[in-house]
Amino acid sequence: MLRFEYTDHLYALGLLPVLLLFFWLAWRARQRAIRRFGDSSLMGRLMPEVSRYKHYLKFGLVLLALALLAIGWANPQYGTKLVKYKRKSVDIFIAFDVSQSMMAQDISPSRLARASRFAQNLVEGLKSERLGLILFAGNAYVQSPITQDFNSILLALRSANPNMIPNQGTSIAEAISLAEESFEENNKSHKALIIITDGENHEEEAVSKAQEAHGNGLLIFTVGVGTEEGSFIPIVENGREGYKRDQSGNPVMSRLNEKTLRQVAEAGGGSYFNLSAGSGRVIEALKSRIDNMEKRELEQRVFSEYNSYFQWFVGLAILVLLAEFLISYRRSRGATGI
Repeated sequence: MLRFEYTDHLYALGLLPVLLLFFWLAWRARQRAIRRFGDSSLMGRLMPEVSRYKHYLKFGLVLLALALLAIGWANPQYGTKLVKYKRKSVDIFIAFDVSQSMMAQDISPSRLARASRFAQNLVEGLKSERLGLILFAGNAYVQSPITQDFNSILLALRSANPNMIPNQGTSIAEAISLAEESFEENNKSHKALIIITDGENHEEEAVSKAQEAHGNGLLIFTVGVGTEEGSFIPIVENGREGYKRDQSGNPVMSRLNEKTLRQVAEAGGGSYFNLSAGSGRVIEALKSRIDNMEKRELEQRVFSEYNSYFQWFVGLAILVLLAEFLISYRRSRGATGI
């Protein structure tokens, strides 16, 4: 298995396009200076030994050397020893509400922003488990299947917004159904679903669906975001800020539906939590419940020893720089225009 020990160092490769742009600007400035001095064809006859193309060759070699040094700086490694080990974990899907009602600002800065921060902290707190992410509004889809690579989940949570799902609403029942379908078939009782939402569910089947899923071994927790007093839903139309309105033209008031979320959690065998109780307290309570669940044993294979190969890239970069140094700007003997 190939990996880079210091992946952040690969950002140095971003300097190459900047250097290429600088070279192009410098070359154009040089050509303008030559034209100001005299006719270009005449200047070519005055400098017959100067190669037309070696400037490009030498600069290309410098860019190649810098690319090799950046890769070497990141220290490419290759795994040499594969080790098997067993671990116990629970499979957990986080269902995250991205409906327009989550843009309400009854909690600062908004329900969506507060829920996103909470969900990211929750992922960090559950790194001993296997996690997946479902985004839902009027319908639901799997953003990330069950995995231990949490970076994609964190990235999706940071960028989550209502535009990701055009069909608006809050279909908790569909999120539960999708989670059930997305767990591995052989996982009958080591699975959980954490639903993060304001609970503005307009369908009656959410509770019955949660009860059915719990009968199939799924434990469901709900986390409420917002306040019962509620708030209007801010939107932007034609570049102007306003509030979402109903068919009569009145602003829509969105409120936290704790009753539905409690019923869904109870039917799913789990618990309801209000985010206003504090992000840390809710995460600790969730972790405590999940730690008490029966966990299944999984066998994993990982590379435990890696050999580093940075020296090959550094050595090759030195050879390329040496070649660039030895190449002159004069034409090669017997060559035309080179």
